[in-house]
Amino acid sequence: MKAKIDLTNYEVGYNIPALPGMDEADIQTPCLVVDLAALERNLDKMQSHADKMGVRLRVHGKMHKSADIAKMQIERGACGICCQKVSEAESFAKNGIKDILVSNQVRDLAKIDRLARLPNYGVRTIVCVDDIDNIKDLSSAAQKYGNEIEALVEIDCGAGRCGVSSSEEVVKIAKAINEAEGLKFSGIQAYQGAMQHLDDYNERKAKIDIAVAIVKDAVNALKAEGLVCDIIGGGGTGSYYFEGNSGVYNELQCGSYAFMDADYGRILDENGKRIDETQFENSLFILTSIMSHTKTDKAICDAGLKVQSVDSGMPTIFGRKDVTYIKCSDEHGVIADPENKLKINDKLKLVPGHCDPTCNIHDFYVGVRNGKVESLIPVTARGLAF
Repeated sequence: MKAKIDLTNYEVGYNIPALPGMDEADIQTPCLVVDLAALERNLDKMQSHADKMGVRLRVHGKMHKSADIAKMQIERGACGICCQKVSEAESFAKNGIKDILVSNQVRDLAKIDRLARLPNYGVRTIVCVDDIDNIKDLSSAAQKYGNEIEALVEIDCGAGRCGVSSSEEVVKIAKAINEAEGLKFSGIQAYQGAMQHLDDYNERKAKIDIAVAIVKDAVNALKAEGLVCDIIGGGGTGSYYFEGNSGVYNELQCGSYAFMDADYGRILDENGKRIDETQFENSLFILTSIMSHTKTDKAICDAGLKVQSVDSGMPTIFGRKDVTYIKCSDEHGVIADPENKLKINDKLKLVPGHCDPTCNIHDFYVGVRNGKVESLIPVTARGLAF
């Protein structure tokens, strides 16, 4: 993959970590590196799973925030993307993505106004609603620009966050959407996020079984009122096989499968094996260098808090069991090196604990293949949180 970007005003080691054609060994650290072959295998595998289950794959762009990677996913068969913020959606729309679900509520009037302009880019624009009072504002903005906004009623199916709690509420909001000028009722948003990182397969299944029953009841209640769902969406990297095989969901919203991270990697499949060993590969790494080793039993690297999120725990060191990343401060990471093996300028690949917020603080991914830098991939929606 070769992203088309103008690198005229970029300098390696100053505002970019590498240039296409460089040896992987010469990449400046710390930075995000993507193993392109592993990424492609992950994308192919998830799309194949969705196809076999007979459901659509609407990939979650808020994970990688890259229009180029979203295009790779769409080229393989994804129907479109999800993202969480209007600013993210705008970035993807301006960079050629044509089917976007803001899988979140949009309530601020200025943000609603921007949302209503997305169809001007030729974009199918979808948003989530969990409050009937939101409908008037969405309708007014859509009419102002002569556009259509599609809306999904969000159900709280166990995450305890956004969403309504009963089929009666779903029907009430869906009817209001259906009657509103400029809006179109398009279905249900039902993402069970709280169970995605439960280690045990059977625990995850028990949680999603509850969610499926809730969603099925809502779908039936809507049908009784003559309202048909084009989208019944949810599912993530930790549960896609449950929703995909449920006979209820028809769209998956997986994101982290493309990169994998340490937190997702540790959860177990039906055979008790880690999913980063049996389902998807680590393709995203924080490349870091050893910068100090004055203590014989530990080394200091240049990847600290300013290049990663540690909300889900410390990163792991890819391909090594003899050294362990144990703590960090702003610019430094501390690595336990009990056998004193690491040397100054040695490079290590860290698997971030949580890929989404880690990616959000970088400008580029360095795409590598067979030991060479193949591309710089912009993190298109980097830092956009509005």
